[in-house]
Formats: sequence, C-alpha cells, structure tokens
Amino acid sequence: MRPEDVVNLDLYPILDQASPERAELVKRLKTELDEKQYVSLPDFIRPEARERAVADAKAALPRAHHNSSQRNCYLQRKGDETLPSDHPRNLMLEASTRMLAYDQVPDDCPVKTLYHWEPVRQMVAEIVGEEKLYDNEDPCQPVNLLCYQTGDRSAWHFDSVNAFTMTLMLQASEAGGDFEMVPNTRSDDDQNYDYVRSVLKGECPDDAVSVARSAGALCIFRGCNSLHRVSPVEGDSMRVMGVFVYEREPGIVGDPEVNATVYGRELSAG
Repeated sequence: MRPEDVVNLDLYPILDQASPERAELVKRLKTELDEKQYVSLPDFIRPEARERAVADAKAALPRAHHNSSQRNCYLQRKGDETLPSDHPRNLMLEASTRMLAYDQVPDDCPVKTLYHWEPVRQMVAEIVGEEKLYDNEDPCQPVNLLCYQTGDRSAWHFDSVNAFTMTLMLQASEAGGDFEMVPNTRSDDDQNYDYVRSVLKGECPDDAVSVARSAGALCIFRGCNSLHRVSPVEGDSMRVMGVFVYEREPGIVGDPEVNATVYGRELSAG
C-alpha cells in the first residue's frame, strides 16, 4: 500500500509543511503531549490499512515470541542483590505478551510503510520537540507488532532510554487491555525510587491515568519516565498494537538485554 493509502490524510494533513492546517495540528498535539505526557490521534490509519496489518499479525503469530516471565520495571529479568528486597529493581512483575519483531513483520506491512515515511517522521519530530528523527536500525526494535491474547498483560515498566514512545492500536480486545500510565514517575535527574516502589506495590492507584485507545488511534507518550502497563486482556478478540521506535541520532541499535527479554533473542557472547 502507498503511504497515502495508509495514513488518514483527510484528518491529518501532514504533507504540506507550509500549510496553516498542519501547523495548527502539530502545535495542538505538541501542547497536549507537553501538558499530559501523552497524546492520542484517533483514526490516524485508514481502515483498509489497519485490517491488512491485523491480517499480517495473525499470519505471523505462530512465529511470535511468547514472553511470559517475571521482570522488573526496567525490563530486566534479574534484580540486584546489593539492594533491598523491596527496591524497584528487585520487584518482579508478571508480563505475558506475544511479540513480533521488526524482522518478522512483512516488508510491505502498513506499519512499516507508516514508520519509514518521512512526512510521518517529521510530524512526530515536531510534536516531541526534536529538529530531526531517524529510524532505529536494530533488527528487532524499529517497528513491531505486539499481540495480547486472553490473560496476556504488560506489567508496569519504563521504555528503556527512549525519550518518547509511539504506538498504534490496530485491534482492541473485547474487554480488559486498558492502557494505564503514571505521568512523570521519575525524571532524567531523579530515579524517584520511593515513588516508583509505591506505584509498583499498588499504593497510589489514583495517580494512574487511563488512556483511551480506539482501533486506528496513534498514541505518542513519554514512556521513558512514565511507568505504564496494559491490564489483562479478556475475551476472544486479540489485542494487536504496532510499536514504533525513532531515534535522535542515526545508526542506533537496541540494548541486547532488552532484545533478549522482550523479543526472545539470545545475548551475544561477551
């Protein structure tokens, strides 16, 4: 599919960078992201493209990595024995997802078309306050399809070191599968371990924000410093979500430990 057939340009006129409509759209979305740490763009992808992406996910599902494991909120499967047992790095939570890595997704899948299209990348750069963004060059991380079947969930976690996270809801579950986040749980200068611990132990439920995610909605959020999770999925309809990773510099590849944890890839020796 052509990029113009994937992105809903009727609602999101992003091609003409000089147009007032585009400038107003980007300004509004940037303001909302800065204020709330997340912004949702409903119906960003056209229905035909969304259906094709879901079909690609279902076809590739037998090859997905079923990640059912205990991990901490830093995406590590091992804690730190030098720290107290209730330190956030030692609080292990159950996560169960089915991940299709970049190299398992067909090259002509609409999520890859969207990800690699310069007008989308430039729009995202302006929304998140960057002059320019680059595609991630990891074999697993640039674009992936995250699938949740009955009982699957994503535990509280931070998104590695990325300044922002971008996701696209392709198919919602019948029930459950709610996306929740706690904005500004930590900062670049303060890990805020006491507060992180209280969130992980369920001691401040009112601080969590539920982000509405309808099928076709693009979401940009500050997942690096905001804990977030997906509640257990219920029903027969598989929850399918596209996940996109852009970088501030060219030539970036992912953390091998994260790839081992999330995508089931073996850590290289040494």
